[in-house]
Amino acid sequence: MKSSEPTKNRRHHYHSFRNRGFYCLALVTFVLLLGTFGIHSIEGFSLIDSFYFTSMIATGQGPAPSTSPVTTLGKLFTCFMAFISVGSMVASFGFLFGPFFGKLWRIGVIKFEEELEVLTKHKE
Repeated sequence: MKSSEPTKNRRHHYHSFRNRGFYCLALVTFVLLLGTFGIHSIEGFSLIDSFYFTSMIATGQGPAPSTSPVTTLGKLFTCFMAFISVGSMVASFGFLFGPFFGKLWRIGVIKFEEELEVLTKHKE
C-alpha cells in the first residue's frame, strides 16, 4: 500500500495502551519535576520536601501545613502548579482510560436501547 493512498482501517498511533501510558507518564513526570525543582529553587525546600509538596498539590490534597510557601513568588508558583498539575493528572487519566470508558459507555447505550425496545413492544 502506498503512503498516498487513503487508509480506511488504520489505527491511530495513540491507540495502543502502552503508547497512551507512556505519554501520560511522561506528562506527569514532567509536571512533577517542574514543580519539584521550581519549589526547590524558589523556596529553598529540600528536594524530598519539594517533591512531597508538589505531589500533594498535584493530587488535589493540598499542601501539608508544615511545608507551605513563604514568599510571594512561591505562593504564585504554587497556584500556577495547582492548576497545571491537577489538570494534567485528570487529563492523563482521561487519555489513558478514555477508550475503555468509551467502549463501556457504548455497551451501556446498546443495552439501554435493547431494554427500551423490549419495553415499548411490551406496551403495544
